[in-house]
Amino acid sequence: MSSAFTRENDETESIDDIVERPVSPHRNLVTPEGLAQIEHEMEVARVALAKAEHDRSRRAIAMAARDLNYWSARRANAELVEHIDDTSEARFGHTVTVKSASGRTHTFKIVGEDEADPAKGLIPHVAPLAKALIGKEVGDSVTVLHEKSKIVSIV
Repeated sequence: MSSAFTRENDETESIDDIVERPVSPHRNLVTPEGLAQIEHEMEVARVALAKAEHDRSRRAIAMAARDLNYWSARRANAELVEHIDDTSEARFGHTVTVKSASGRTHTFKIVGEDEADPAKGLIPHVAPLAKALIGKEVGDSVTVLHEKSKIVSIV
């Protein structure tokens, strides 16, 4: 067979730089939305792996397998926490609104690590801000973004 019909890049494609995604040592608490997100990411990784195997791309196979391993591990140790109706104090899954002395308000939802998105106000339960909020009640003071703030609502 002519070398024109071989996939040269498969033989030279390096996968040495692909390392496993680190799995957090913290408890993998998840909201129902977070669990659905993990399951979605597992399916995305399965599809990517099947495509990579079909295309015989060693690098894409390695990357998809790495992602599938990560999401499978996260799914295996996920601890689903249903919404807690008692909002007398901030807990995992609650949305907490604070108001600073300057009048600015910020709202944060305390979620699992994989569903965190600080730009959207979703903070992981292991973050210092979440730890500062957990256990606090409406009216309690907390420092948020270097400002003294008061908790004005918990839902």
